[in-house]
Amino acid sequence: MTEKRLAPLYVVPTPLGNLGDLSARQRDILTCVDWIAAEDTRHCALLFQHLKIPGNKCFAAHAHNEQAIAERIVVRLSAGESGALISDAGTPAISDPGARIVARVRAAGGVVIPLPGPCAAVTAISASGLPDAHWLFYGFLPPKSGQRRTALVALQAFPHALVFYEAPHRVTASVADMAVILGEQRTLVLARELTKRFEQIHALPLGEARAWLEADAQRQKGEFVLIVSGARVARETAEADRILRLLLEEMPTKQAARLAAAITDIPRNTLYERALALQSRKQQTPS
Repeated sequence: MTEKRLAPLYVVPTPLGNLGDLSARQRDILTCVDWIAAEDTRHCALLFQHLKIPGNKCFAAHAHNEQAIAERIVVRLSAGESGALISDAGTPAISDPGARIVARVRAAGGVVIPLPGPCAAVTAISASGLPDAHWLFYGFLPPKSGQRRTALVALQAFPHALVFYEAPHRVTASVADMAVILGEQRTLVLARELTKRFEQIHALPLGEARAWLEADAQRQKGEFVLIVSGARVARETAEADRILRLLLEEMPTKQAARLAAAITDIPRNTLYERALALQSRKQQTPS
């Protein structure tokens, strides 16, 4: 007797905010499958309305019921029903529920078909401008400061850019802990509300991040991707700043940037922008 194969489970990324980012393939899969397992059925209402998908096609699959719902999903796939797994936004199982469901389906002999699509980490990195050749995705740090600092200590010496997700109510405390543990000279790129109306991407020294956030309450709103330059890059940046400060005392900005580029092998345009930032900060500092 031939063993009955399970219907496929599709892992479908959904837009971070802008529904125009939904691909034709994602649209086809979500429309055609028999059911959709969603992290939050209420959050998906706008997407379902946009695709004209009936609400009763969806059921909840979140962190609190994932183990139990995985069994239910295997049963439905065994009955020949195809399904899709989605999170609130972005790619399921990337700092979101889904990994246990995928593992259970695969263990049962099922086929899991992943679709490419939106991911907040990748979207932010593409616009960060950091020169790090490699990056490490960490996701959410622990919510309590002591545990968060312990986690950061383990990442302190990594030469790669570090990528974190953070919630708005913890972002100021998180960047403060990062500055203490990772060092104030590292570059931090804050990317919030990606693809949405109030999208903002801002780079600054890690030591200035908390003050920048607290200077405007609007800057603390939305979901955050935080990217910190790697340890090696941080040391190079600190050394470049030291050289630039010395040169700026003796020569014009463009000449200082050109000479610093020859000394450090850092691109001249990068050093020119850094020199302008150093001069601006110096002018703002009370004498």
